[in-house]
Formats: sequence, structure tokens, C-alpha cells
Amino acid sequence: MSIFGWTGASPAIVAPAPSAVTEPKLRQLAPNGNAAILVGIAGGFDGLAPGYSVTTALRICHFLAQAAHETDGFRTLEEYGGPAYFARYESRRDLGNTLPGDGIRYHGRGIFQLTGRANYRRLGQILGVDLEDEPERAKEPAIALSIAFAYWRERGIGAAADADDLERVTKLINGGRNGLAERARHLAKAKEIWV
Repeated sequence: MSIFGWTGASPAIVAPAPSAVTEPKLRQLAPNGNAAILVGIAGGFDGLAPGYSVTTALRICHFLAQAAHETDGFRTLEEYGGPAYFARYESRRDLGNTLPGDGIRYHGRGIFQLTGRANYRRLGQILGVDLEDEPERAKEPAIALSIAFAYWRERGIGAAADADDLERVTKLINGGRNGLAERARHLAKAKEIWV
């Protein structure tokens, strides 16, 4: 044995882990982000990511690019608008909004803008948090991050990220191609930081 501990056997080749998700790196991605949101995401990301298989550089980049778009550069964890705007979700059975006021009560919140009573109920049950009775909790940074990871896994978004298919990832997150150009800019920037 040498002084370096090598015995002549070939060392195991270990792929380097992607760089940690830290507040300074998130600030590189979104320079005008809200400090509390950036710190909240950075504080929980590396601990939660392995449990949801968001551990490769491509998955991290796609997740964070989508998150940056959906949160307006990590400025908000709540959909912009007010009661008149949120009324568009009223009586949307596809979202589980069956009671008067559901459209306003269950408007978009969190990293991927969780919307609709049924989604608040389902994701809340997955996480063990009563989001249906307390929908405001979906915009707490730690809960918002957990919701986003659970949604990512539930929708099987990792495969689209592995294929580097921005359009497919966007469709799985948002339902269409909304903001695709901005999402592409965020993705390119994320790849400069984490790849």
C-alpha cells in the first residue's frame, strides 16, 4: 500500500454530483429574486432533490428554469391577479372547483403555481399538509418546494428533462407552451451555472 492508500486496484469511477443549489447560484439565475424565496428554496433543495430523483444536472436545470419562469424570477410564490382575474377558475370541474369561491381560494400558488381545489387536496395528502383547508400554506417557500418536487415526480417530468425536451417539460408543468422563449432563456442560464 502506498502512502496515498492505493493498493493497485482500479479506483471506482464516480460521476461528479451537480453543484449544490445555493442562494448565490439561484441569484445568478434570477438576479431580482425575492431573498426569502431564494433562501427558502436553497435551504431545502439539496436535501429534498434525491428523494424525487432530481439529481442530474439536466433535471436540476430544467426544474429550476421552470421554477424561475413560474415565479417571475423567484419574485413571487403566488399568481398575479386579484379576485376578478381568479374568477376565471370558478366552476372549473377539471380543477375540482365545484363550490362558489373555489376559483379565488385555489388560485395559483407555489413554485409551479398549484391551482384548483382537487390539486390542493391531492398534493396536500401526498405531503401530509392540509392545503385544502389552508391554501395559503402553498406559498410558504419550504412547502412550495415540496409541492413542486411531488408534482414533478407525479407527472413523470424527469424523463422529459433527461431528453432535454424543453417543450415537453413545459407542457407537463404548464399544460401548453406558455412563456417558452423565457423558459428557454432560464434553461440556458441554468446550464451555465449547474452543468
